[in-house]
Formats: sequence, structure tokens, C-alpha cells
Amino acid sequence: MSTFLRIATFPGELRIAVTQDDTLLDYALWRPAAPDGVGDLYLGRISARAAGMGGAFVDLGNGASGFLPDQKETDSLPEGQALPVRIVRAAQGGKGVRLRAETLSEPLPARPGLIRPGPTPLERLAARWPDATLVVDSPAAAARIPPALRPRRLQELLPFPEEITEACAALEEPVVSLPSGMQASITPTPALVAIDMDAPPAQSGWPKQTAQFAANRDALPALMRQIRLRNLSGAILIDPAGLATRKRQALLEPVKAALQDDPLKPRCLGITALGLIELVRARIHPSLPELLSSPHGRALAALRACATREAQASVLRGGVGLITALEQDPQALADCVTQRGKPLSLTLDPALPDFFWTTQP
Repeated sequence: MSTFLRIATFPGELRIAVTQDDTLLDYALWRPAAPDGVGDLYLGRISARAAGMGGAFVDLGNGASGFLPDQKETDSLPEGQALPVRIVRAAQGGKGVRLRAETLSEPLPARPGLIRPGPTPLERLAARWPDATLVVDSPAAAARIPPALRPRRLQELLPFPEEITEACAALEEPVVSLPSGMQASITPTPALVAIDMDAPPAQSGWPKQTAQFAANRDALPALMRQIRLRNLSGAILIDPAGLATRKRQALLEPVKAALQDDPLKPRCLGITALGLIELVRARIHPSLPELLSSPHGRALAALRACATREAQASVLRGGVGLITALEQDPQALADCVTQRGKPLSLTLDPALPDFFWTTQP
């Protein structure tokens, strides 16, 4: 079976799907104008010690900053000290970037700033799937492939297969269809991700608890896959459907088995007193829901609609938040115009809600 790393082009964004036959194995959004910074190497300067937080704030240059937790090598460094640092966690959930001190043999720049960028989402997925053939849908996507990966590219331009397009679109929905007729409702919050599983009435002829256990057991591996594809992270609480709390302990083994293939190696901490399955998955990159609901994500969604469903429009009229986000990514508007083959102008309408938009001929 051949594995493909497929790239689809949208205004300001490339969507990357790793596929095998008609199955979606991995997924990422790549927004070149708004990288999350993970892996970027900086020369930083300690701007303030924060003993109560167990670390220090570090100036990264150009108004950017991050938090460096205390390490044996850095906890005694004074304010004003310069040092190389790497971003190990993106800004997310209202918190800034997390840093790690690095040791470099090369000469350092004279002032704080970026030394080297980290890998792009394409490079991360290409490393994770070294045997995958790269497939792009446009010359613009082909131009984004770094030289080291170009030998892996199929020369033909191909769009996402319909089944993969549908699977990627389903990742944006909060309700997930699971095996055995089950569904899961995913609700991210600032503190944790809550997942509520629902089962249809048992019709197997088995006792109710037996049927519900089997339905939960069969659905949980697919739910773990959705957690990975959506990059849900931090604390995750799952409420299985219709089982007595004491019977939920038996669900831990299928959950732990399903987590083995996750590259972030999440931990299943057990069943809480309320009967909830408790997971912890490392926060490194922003989750898909956070990317889609961000101001930039909502602005790109409007351009995506103008490039497809609203292809005849010549004016995008939007609220302050949406127009501001688009003005900060002029390349996205240029991409939209190129894909449409028709100009599109932006008009600010302060009377509209922040992220509401409409089009005009």
C-alpha cells in the first residue's frame, strides 16, 4: 500500500494530509505567514526573573518574548544575560511560547533575534512519514517544497481524493461519528478538552451494560485517532456512554493500546471518581480547533469561501476583526485573487460584528 503526503492549496494556507488508500493517517495546517515558531532558534536576553513562576521571561527581539523555565544551567543567570534558546511550545491557550536553553558552538548574533527557523509542518510530517510520496495540487504548493524533499515529489498535479476531502472537512466539526453508531461531542475549553460519548439504544439482544461496553470499546480507538488528527492536547476528559462507573475500568486497556501509535506519547491516567477517562497529551503545537477559531483562521475561512462558493464576488465586506486579520496577511489575499483569477477588494464595515462578513458583486 502506497503512502502519500498530499498538499492542497488555499488562500494563505496549505492543508497537508498523509493518506494510505482512502484513509487519513495524519493532518496539519501550514500557514506560511503565521508559523507557530516551534523549533525556532533565537538569541534571547533575560528581561525579568519570575521566581514565583520558576523561570524567567526572555526577550527574543522585535517585540517577541517567551518563558524559560528554570534549568540547572540557567536558574542563576541575571537579568540582561544573553543566551541561545529554542521554542519548544507554541503560544496557545492564552499563554506565550515556552523556551529551552541551548548550547551553540557557532558565533552568536550581536543582538536578540532569530538565528534559524524550525521545521515547517510539511517538514515535520515528511520526517514522521519518510516513505510517503509528496503530491501537490498546484505549482504554488510545489514551489513551497524545500530542495531536500523535492526528489520525493510526484510530478503530476493532483487534488485531494473526494474521500480525503470529506475526512479533512469532518475534522472541523465538533461532533464525530464513531463505530457502532456512536458519536462524540468535542468541547475544547481553556482548562481542558471535554469529550462526551453517546450511544444509540442497544439492539444487539445483549444485556444493556454488555452492549454499551462493547460499543464504547469498539469506538474508543477511532476517538483516539480523532484526538491525534485534531492535535487535541493538555488535559482531556472522556465521558463514555451509559456505563456504570465500576465497569469503565475495563475500558482503560483499549484506550492505552490505541495511544501507542501517537507520536506525542499521551498518558492515560485512569478513571476519575466521576467515571471519566483522564488523558494528558503534550501541548506543543496549537490544536486544530484553536487554529480554526483564531482571528487569522476565521479570516482565512472567509477567503476560502471567496475562492470557491463566492467566486463571482468582487468585494469582501467584513467587520473590524476580520479585516484587521486579513491586512496582517496580505499574501493570503493575493493567493485568493490568483486562485479565483479575479480581483477581490476588502471593505471595512464597522457596523458589522468583528468576524462577520458578506460579499458584493
